[in-house]
Parts: sequence; structure tokens; C-alpha cells
Amino acid sequence: MFKLMDQGALKTPSKPISTKIVSNTPGRLRLRVAQGDRQSRKMHIITSVLEAQPSVSQVRTNIHHGSILIKHSGKKGSLENVLATLHDIGIIFGDISQGSTEAAVSLSIAVVDLNRRVELATDGVVDLRFFFPLGLSMLAVRQLLVQGLQLEVIPWYLLAWYAFDSFIKLNEIHQPLLSSESR
Repeated sequence: MFKLMDQGALKTPSKPISTKIVSNTPGRLRLRVAQGDRQSRKMHIITSVLEAQPSVSQVRTNIHHGSILIKHSGKKGSLENVLATLHDIGIIFGDISQGSTEAAVSLSIAVVDLNRRVELATDGVVDLRFFFPLGLSMLAVRQLLVQGLQLEVIPWYLLAWYAFDSFIKLNEIHQPLLSSESR
């Protein structure tokens, strides 16, 4: 939970706040906060911290829907500054869904953290969105070489399709990519 210091500064939260980027257009970012984190105190602190940023012109929240609308200058680097600020106060980005169990949330946090570590280890060149489809592609080639065109167990073409499909879905153009410098 957030704790305010006497000077009004924000301490890092003890538990990350799960959010999802719903929309990202030049100068405008909309987030959806996970159901368990939709508390007026948390949303107010997020709003206060964002409004203190020079590149942010407006922040609107809807606690009931868990929506945060951030209007920023849209100039080069302003989105990265907003995302870095959100990361600094404990916001994590991922797929949030209604009624997630604690185990599912913990696993999601672990995968997001692993992805961040892989990206940092490779200096931002690749992350799990590249390695997962690559692994499936390698399995597809192995299945083809070992079993030929046989259609039993897991056929090579199915693995090849999953590799292609997961690469496309994991690397959608409209998703903002966080550079290793802004994390």
C-alpha cells in the first residue's frame, strides 16, 4: 500500500499495481487498473505523481472502471517519461483480467519480471516475445527432422503455426515498448 512521507513525497509501494495499456495514441495514454487496485487513495497518488511531471498536461481517473487517462505533450521522450514514472511508483504492465486468483497474479508478475530481466540482459535486443516463438519454431523443425511428415503426437506444422501466431500476437504494433533505459 502507498505511504506518504511528511514532505508529501511518495514511497515505493510494497505491492505492485497491475495495469493494462488500453490505448496509446500520440499525446494520450489510457490505462486500466486491476480490480484489486482500484482504490481512491492509490488512484489519487498516481494522479498526483503524474500531474507533477512537466510533460503531463492532464490526468483523469475513473475509480469505478479503473481507468486512468493521461494526456502528455506527445513530444519525443514524453511517453517514455510517463512510463518510467509509472514504473517508479510500482505500476506493472500486463494482461489484467476480472477475478484473477492470487496465484495467477503472482505468476503474471513473475513472467513480467522475467521478461524484463531477459530484455535487460540482452540490452533490449530481444525479450520473451521473441524467445517463445523461436523455441516453438525450433521444436517444429525438430519434429519435422525426427518424424518427417507424420501426423501423430504434435505435428511440425502445428508448432510452426503456433510459432508464427504467437510472434504476431506478442509483437503487435500498437503496444508501446518500454526501452531498457526507461525501466
